[in-house]
Amino acid sequence: QVQLVESGGGLVQAGGSLRLSCAASGIGFNIDTMAWYRRAPGKQRELVAGITKSSPGIPKSSTKYADSVKGRFTISRDSAKNTVHLQMNSLKPEDTAVYYCNIEHGALSRWGQGTQVTVSL
Repeated sequence: QVQLVESGGGLVQAGGSLRLSCAASGIGFNIDTMAWYRRAPGKQRELVAGITKSSPGIPKSSTKYADSVKGRFTISRDSAKNTVHLQMNSLKPEDTAVYYCNIEHGALSRWGQGTQVTVSL
């Protein structure tokens, strides 16, 4: 059974940093895409950052970021461990949201339970 377990959320002051982690279990292959989404109160869920897998023909993963987090957040993955991380620096109050890990591989799609990130003034 495929499961995603997130960790690393919490309360931080504006300008601070947090690192989110997501570990996928029950998977015996290199996941195509791993990503972080977030849902702020009263808003729709949005993509924060995504990262594809590397392969013999494509040695480097590609990444995608929401415009609002470019230059502040960095997504990375350890494909051998099926984990994905989100390093969040220079956090702003508007980054406050529940952050969700997501994996996509062919027809497989799974979501984590979400982890709360709260940024205070």
